[in-house]
Amino acid sequence: MYEKPAMTSDAVVFRGAPSGREVLLIQRGQDPYAGAWALPGGFIEPFERPEDAARRELAEETGLALTSTLVLMGVYGERGRDPRGWTVSTAYVALIDGDAPAVLGGDDAAEARWFAVDALPSLAFDHEKIVADALVMLGS
Repeated sequence: MYEKPAMTSDAVVFRGAPSGREVLLIQRGQDPYAGAWALPGGFIEPFERPEDAARRELAEETGLALTSTLVLMGVYGERGRDPRGWTVSTAYVALIDGDAPAVLGGDDAAEARWFAVDALPSLAFDHEKIVADALVMLGS
């Protein structure tokens, strides 16, 4: 019998030019890491496509219904990345041109806010690595 991981999807949404780029974060309303900042994301529902889960979680947690392209950036499954157990996450990147709509925390997110990528708060899970990898992918 093989152990089975839980699976999540995270959305790394950027806006702005490379010199003033911002990333969308949520403040977690529940444990683990209640009160900490993180990427919008969450558990994939049974038989849900990972990209659809990323879009759903983004909309639920921030109010941002993204219609632009999401690009699969990577899969993260390092031991210890989630204190709840073995959790593998697919990370998707989106870049919004121009002004992004206002965001508001919802579902299990206490707050949603844009942060300058050069002034990020400490992030929950391994989200600092995911954001760093996304910036490399964008050439920032």
